[in-house]
Amino acid sequence: MAVTRAKKRQERDERPSRHKPPSGVVIEGVSAGTDATVRAGESTLPFDFEAVFHAHYRRIARVIVRVIQDPSRAEELAVDVFCKLWRHPSAHGAHCAGWLYRSAIRSALDELRKRTRREKYERWFGIHTPQLEDPERSREAAEERTRIRTVLTSLRSQDAQLVALRSEGLSYEELAETLNLKPASIGTMLRRAQDSFRREYIKRYGNA
Repeated sequence: MAVTRAKKRQERDERPSRHKPPSGVVIEGVSAGTDATVRAGESTLPFDFEAVFHAHYRRIARVIVRVIQDPSRAEELAVDVFCKLWRHPSAHGAHCAGWLYRSAIRSALDELRKRTRREKYERWFGIHTPQLEDPERSREAAEERTRIRTVLTSLRSQDAQLVALRSEGLSYEELAETLNLKPASIGTMLRRAQDSFRREYIKRYGNA
């Protein structure tokens, strides 16, 4: 189960001295319904990590897989995103969904850049990864996914995030909240990002 992996990875990655939650944060019942309490000044706000995980994990993984086109790796990166949320109590609260989506798209784009560099080095040194036997249509689909990834990595970070998150179906309001942008500007910024994507795609690959 992914939530269990997130907890195990959190426990494995942190040193013993860090197992205690940061000052001002109390985490109870990690293995059976995590309930963190974040104290801000005089107020006390409950934060149920496990409920947040179950509410958002699948969509976070879909956001990542839409960018990197690798379901298994997307699941790993999604777990990493939730581990980061665990370690950042400042992100806990009503707006944690936006923090999760921002972290997810950044992780996905970082993964793309790493993969692009790795593939470039493999070409330089003549290293070829064996390909499975696929029909022509699958080959063409794989090429198209590669083109999309290449174009995304060439865009400004904000434009790439807008295009990728919009393709996942986020509304203008969700995009504004996720990327900390003014709602009134989202329409214009999204059109510009999509135009940038289209121009870069055409410049590299034509109108096909």
